[in-house]
This record gives sequence, structure tokens and C-alpha cells, in this order.
Amino acid sequence: MERSFMALGATAAMLAVALGAFGAHGLRNRLTPEMLAIFETGVRYQMYHALAIIAVAFATPHWRAAATAGWLFAFGIVVFSGSLYVLALTGVRWLGAITPLGGLAFLAGWAVLVRAALRG
Repeated sequence: MERSFMALGATAAMLAVALGAFGAHGLRNRLTPEMLAIFETGVRYQMYHALAIIAVAFATPHWRAAATAGWLFAFGIVVFSGSLYVLALTGVRWLGAITPLGGLAFLAGWAVLVRAALRG
């Protein structure tokens, strides 16, 4: 499981770097400042939670619950960041309605880690 989370986190981080570069260089003149900021928010949260998934890779041998947190972080990246990318690139506003579900997954993942840490 540790290797899976390490690979997943590293892949998500690599994609965040690629998407960040794409946004900075390829989208700067194509998106409005508001849409570019939305895209950048998706990249930022993807990177934060990619690093969290890598941390989960180190925690899973000690805390079984860490795996649950890792999957919640991965789900959050897909839903939160993914919906922001699609919103910024297409202007489809209804996707903003699902973005909070990804945010809730991020919060749940952090809550699981807090509980695991306190229980030892």
C-alpha cells in the first residue's frame, strides 16, 4: 500500500507541476484573470494534497486509517481540482456545484489523520 500511495502522490505532484506550467505559459493570454485564478487554485490544492498522499505513504505502516485519508485526498484532487480545471477551461458554471464535495473529501482526509494521530 505504501508504494501505491507514493506512486499516486508523486504522479499527482508531477501533474500539478505540468498543469501549473501549462496555466502560466499556455493559458495566460487565453483565460480571463478570474478563470486563470480558478485554474491556479486547482493546481495549488492538487499539489498540497499530492504531498499529503506522499506523507500518507509513510504513515500507512503505522496507522491503518492513513490509507483512508490517502483515498480521500485522491478523490478530493479529482473532484475539487478537476472541477476547477474544467470550469476554468470551459466556463461550465454548474461544475462549481460539485467542487465543495472535493473540499469535503480533503477535510475528511485531514480529520482521519488527526484521529489516527491522536489514537496512536
